[in-house]
Amino acid sequence: MDWLELRIDTAPGGIDPVTELLEQQGVTGVVIDDEGDFKDFLENNKKYWDYVDDALLKEKKGVCRVTFYVENTPDGMNTVAHVRMAMSELKKAHPEYAPLTLMMENVADADWENNWKAFYKPMEIGERLLVVPEWEEASVPGRLPLRLNPGLTFGTGSHATTRLCLTALDKHIHGGEKVLDLGCGSGILSIAALRLGANRAFACDIDEKCVDVAYENAALNGIGRDVYTVRWGDVTCDKALQAEFGGEYDMVCANIVADVILSLSPQVRPFLKRGGLFLTSGIIDDRADEVRAQLQKDGWEILEENTSEGWYSFLCR
Repeated sequence: MDWLELRIDTAPGGIDPVTELLEQQGVTGVVIDDEGDFKDFLENNKKYWDYVDDALLKEKKGVCRVTFYVENTPDGMNTVAHVRMAMSELKKAHPEYAPLTLMMENVADADWENNWKAFYKPMEIGERLLVVPEWEEASVPGRLPLRLNPGLTFGTGSHATTRLCLTALDKHIHGGEKVLDLGCGSGILSIAALRLGANRAFACDIDEKCVDVAYENAALNGIGRDVYTVRWGDVTCDKALQAEFGGEYDMVCANIVADVILSLSPQVRPFLKRGGLFLTSGIIDDRADEVRAQLQKDGWEILEENTSEGWYSFLCR
């Protein structure tokens, strides 16, 4: 059986988050090269050499490496594609873990921008949606096509958290709604809401590049800026951005990570109309109890709790 060797370079503080990310994608066997371990090795084995190559010292300085292996099969490459997208989200949330680059047999990180496209295919989600990568041609009678080119932002529909949110939107968007999408990535959730009949949507993300990506994906679906607004900034503390949101939303979506959802939980209600819905996901199973308890403490009634592949979503009122 053929195996592919992949390497992720990160700062020392990124080792645990990277290994956790890999575990979430089904990769459990890793090899860790830690700069600290390398320095200890040099210090404790001086008697074996008189000289250490400066190039080797420079290569090891400030960088740690996590190496892992996947089968050289379509399923293996699909795992790699999921890892790449999850890394993009981790890099966005934690720039201090840089460089967070992925290498495979001397294929540079930048080359993934096109290589990963081969592993995303049309997906039927819920009762009405068909998520179609821009580079694919597909249609299914009775389903609404949602065309996407996510680039290197998060949001293709393949991740369990995105599917959980899309399924909830498919169930609860009936026409004429106003939707706020916090942490929009590719814009998939807010654009899906508009395709399903929502009247207006506002999306934002902490990553500036997501603005162009979301607008481009909206245009692929015939959605203009007259009904769709995208901004960037930190939704938890940017008061000017929060003021621009306005209020009276029928639904607020936050498919982010548990820590951000915990921060957002007490802040979201002013954006919602009376009886509006707060949809959260991006919650790994070992944080679900913590997030559930915080939501209830902040006065949210949990109407639906769903799980898929070790991830949770909560629909609250």
